[in-house]
Amino acid sequence: MTHLTFPNGDRMPLLGLGTWKSRPGEVGAAVAEALALGWRHLDCAPIYGNEPEVGEALEGAIAAGTVRREEVWLTSKLWNNAHTPEAVEPALRQTLRDLRVEQLDLFLIHWPVIFRPGVLFPQSAEEFLPLEACPLADTWAAMEAVREAGLCRHIGVSNLSATKLAALAGQARSLPEVNQVEMHPYLQQPGLVAWCEAHGVHLTAYSPLGSPDRPGRQQADAAPVLLEDPVVRGIAVQRGASPAQVLLAWSLQRGVSAIPKSVSPTRLAENLQAQAVQLTAADMAALAGLDRHARYISGDVWTPPGSPYTLANLWDE
Repeated sequence: MTHLTFPNGDRMPLLGLGTWKSRPGEVGAAVAEALALGWRHLDCAPIYGNEPEVGEALEGAIAAGTVRREEVWLTSKLWNNAHTPEAVEPALRQTLRDLRVEQLDLFLIHWPVIFRPGVLFPQSAEEFLPLEACPLADTWAAMEAVREAGLCRHIGVSNLSATKLAALAGQARSLPEVNQVEMHPYLQQPGLVAWCEAHGVHLTAYSPLGSPDRPGRQQADAAPVLLEDPVVRGIAVQRGASPAQVLLAWSLQRGVSAIPKSVSPTRLAENLQAQAVQLTAADMAALAGLDRHARYISGDVWTPPGSPYTLANLWDE
C-alpha cells in the first residue's frame, strides 16, 4: 500500500475507508471485512453516529490477530459544537472511548463552522455561532495541546480554504498537517492544492467517487453523476478497471489520500485494487479537463436564512 510520510516518519496509507453514511449495524462488518482485506486506514467522526461500532470492530480485529493497533491509521474529527478550547480535549477523549483506543493517529477540525454548545445539528439559525465567536486560531491552539498531551499523533483540519489556511498559519505555532476536503475530477481545486504543496500540508479527498449516496438534502437537481462520466468510463474500459478504480487511481497518482466509503465486500475489494491501476499521462490530462468546480457537498446546510455562514464566507470564493 502506498503512503504519505510525515516529518516524524509516520506513514498514512493513501487509501482509507470512509465511514460517513455507513449505517449502524453495517459499519462494523464493513470495518472487519476491510481490515481482513488489507485496508489499514479508517476515517471516522463522532457526527457519523457509528464510532462505537467502528471501535468494537477494530478491537475485535486486533484481538483476532488480523491487525495490530500500530498498523491501522485512525482518523477522527472535532465536531462543530466543541470548538471552544475547553471543549476540545473532552470531545477527543469521548472519541477515544468510543473507538476503544488510547490515541488517534490524526485529529481534524471537521468544519470552520460553530454551533452553540450542546447543539448536535442546528434546527434554527439561532443555534449557529459566527466563526468570530471562537476563532479558528483558538481552537487550533487546543488541538496543538492535545497533540502535545499524546492523545493524538497528528492534527489537521477539514473543509478549509487556502485563505483560511493562510490566516491560521499566521497565528498558529504549527501548520495543520492534513486538510481533508471534497476532491474529485469535477472539483480539482488547483489553487488549494498548490498552497498545500507549497506549505507541506497533506490533502485527503472525501467524496472521491462523487458521493452518489449523499443525503437527499444534498442531492441537487440534475447534478452530474461522476461515475457515469463518459471520459471516466472510457478510461476504465481502456485500463480494464472500474470507473471507481479510475477515480481513486487519479487521486492516488496526484499524491492525494482518498477515503471512499463502502459496506459491500465486493466493492471494498475492488476499491482496494485501485492501487494497481496505472493511468497514463493522457488519462490524467483527460481527467484534468473535467474540472468544473462542482461541489456535491456544497455546505448549504450551514447557510439557512439568518445563519452567520454563507457559501461565500464558507469557501472564500
